[in-house]
Amino acid sequence: MTALSKEQQTEFEAAAFRRLVAHLRERSDVQNIDLMNLAGFCRNCLSNWYREAAEAEGVAISRDESREMVYGMPYEDWKKLHQNEASPVQKAAFELNNPHK
Repeated sequence: MTALSKEQQTEFEAAAFRRLVAHLRERSDVQNIDLMNLAGFCRNCLSNWYREAAEAEGVAISRDESREMVYGMPYEDWKKLHQNEASPVQKAAFELNNPHK
C-alpha cells in the first residue's frame, strides 16, 4: 500500500466524503429507509457522524445545520420534495434489520 502522509490521508478522506454527499444529493430517488435497509446507514446517520466529529473537536453544530450540510437544503424542505411514505415491505425490512435496536 502506498504510504500517505497524515495530511494526504485527511485530504483524500475529505474528497471521498464530499463525493459521497454529492452523490446522495443527486440520488434523491433513493430513500433513507432504502439506505438503512441495504447499508445500515442513511443521510441522517451521515449528518449525525459529521456533527459528532465536530463536537469532538469542540465545535458546536446543530442537528439542523449538519443535516443541511448533507442534504444541501433544510431537511424539512428535502422531505417535502423527495421523501415518500415507506411501504409496508420497507418498514418490515427496517424492523428486521434495524441496527439501533
